[in-house]
Amino acid sequence: MKTKAVFYHAGCPVCVDAEQNVAAALDASRFDVEIVHLGVSGNRIGDAAAAGVKSVPALVIGESVYHINHGADLSALG
Repeated sequence: MKTKAVFYHAGCPVCVDAEQNVAAALDASRFDVEIVHLGVSGNRIGDAAAAGVKSVPALVIGESVYHINHGADLSALG
């Protein structure tokens, strides 16, 4: 069974780079990866907050949140 992984970002250059280099590197045989652009899908900001995301880009794998760099605070997107 695959582990759910959600990559949240806001479309900034830091986020796009992280998506291309981090989220894309996850083994598709082990992870079911969803990419969520919060600038486009603002209705998902609550999901990100509930998962523990404080800033983007961030990768959520299962119950663990990995803040990759600091592109934008989640609170600035809402």
